Amino acid sequence: MEELLNVSPLDGRYKEYTEELSAYWSEFALIKARVSIEIDWLSFLMRKGIVTVTKIEEVEDLFKEIVYGFDVKEAALVKKHEAVTSHDVKAVEYYLREKFVTPASKKLIPYIHFLLTSEDINSTAYAILIKECVSSTYLPTLSALIEKLNELAEEYSDTPMLAHTHGQPATPTTVGKEFKVFAYRLESLYKKIENAEVKAKFSGTVGNYSAHKLAYPSLNWPVLAEDFIESFGLSFNPITTQIEPHDDLCALLSLIKVANNIINDLDNDMWLYICLGYFSEKKKDGEVGSSVMPHKVNPINYENSMANCQLSNGMVDALVNNLSMSRMQRDLSDSSKLRNIGVVFGYSLIAMKQTLKGLNKVMVNESVLEKELEENWVVLAEAIQTILRKNNVSDAYEQLKALSRGHKVSKEEMTKFIESLDIEAMDKKALLALSPEKYTGFAKDLAKSK
Repeated sequence: MEELLNVSPLDGRYKEYTEELSAYWSEFALIKARVSIEIDWLSFLMRKGIVTVTKIEEVEDLFKEIVYGFDVKEAALVKKHEAVTSHDVKAVEYYLREKFVTPASKKLIPYIHFLLTSEDINSTAYAILIKECVSSTYLPTLSALIEKLNELAEEYSDTPMLAHTHGQPATPTTVGKEFKVFAYRLESLYKKIENAEVKAKFSGTVGNYSAHKLAYPSLNWPVLAEDFIESFGLSFNPITTQIEPHDDLCALLSLIKVANNIINDLDNDMWLYICLGYFSEKKKDGEVGSSVMPHKVNPINYENSMANCQLSNGMVDALVNNLSMSRMQRDLSDSSKLRNIGVVFGYSLIAMKQTLKGLNKVMVNESVLEKELEENWVVLAEAIQTILRKNNVSDAYEQLKALSRGHKVSKEEMTKFIESLDIEAMDKKALLALSPEKYTGFAKDLAKSK
């Protein structure tokens, strides 16, 4: 029932599509990541001998208890501190101070959040959450969509279909090859998104390790910081102001925008093919397409996906246009924006799942495709003028333009025209054997290509 009260459809109407994202983009997930990083940093300082402690096993057990036992109730305690401090990262520090209750851990209290600024914690937390979200949620969903497109490409690899350029009849293709186009485009984006980096910084206020060098001048803090960040499987940004500038994050979000655009393009084509009657959708018992028109079976999944692609891209634009800018060494505008990264993934996830849902219902109306091809012999104009050029006919294009441009050409007219041509016998025989459904080139092979 609480879904009926949510303001955002991501957590309300579309919760079934997005609930897995709460593990990365809820307030709880962010607080938990901060707590874990604070503990990891303190452990790192202890391992390096920078901070010494007695009863190390006792301390390590406490650290595990704090990290692995962190739940929503614990996060609420952090939020109580934030209500007083009006600072979310400082609230984590105060929360941890209360958790260090053993004699050995109490001596570590001065070293909680030691040598750090809040952006060190935040940039690392966000980088971890983004990396995990992309690998565990976004890419598997994108992979499922690609897999379905490849499946359809294989199934309909040799099913001929009239193509359209500028909305007009064009050289025939196959249904499978057109599905393969989108599979290939998304596969290319998949690899780029999979390999995209989101950097983190860990160099203190304004990025110069000033407090670090003052306290421990003999230590190579840039190397130590890099070692710490890379322990999370992240890339380290060595040269920053107080904040990590988010350039790589903007690049990743831009890749997601391109993927959204490809999915939107697919949705548009599917909508048009259904409109033309080339494809139809399996009917679902109990479902209605209109409150007053009982006959309708609407392409609602593609329409929903289009809307969500556009919403995701709108948020990408808002983030990319602003995230990589910060006045002088730091302002707080990126903090509010970063909290909306999950919205990008949320709308994109809905879009992919809706498109996949639509593709799982698609049926190809081969009789309609055959009829369309039979009524459009004019599309062989390209084939004929190509053979004329091969036979050194200088006005080949102009001859076919006079025959075909702007009006229908029947099979009989096309046959009569071919028979009148003064070309090699083998070429004439090949043209006379040709029909629109046979003029698909390597489309079948392209559809089956890996």
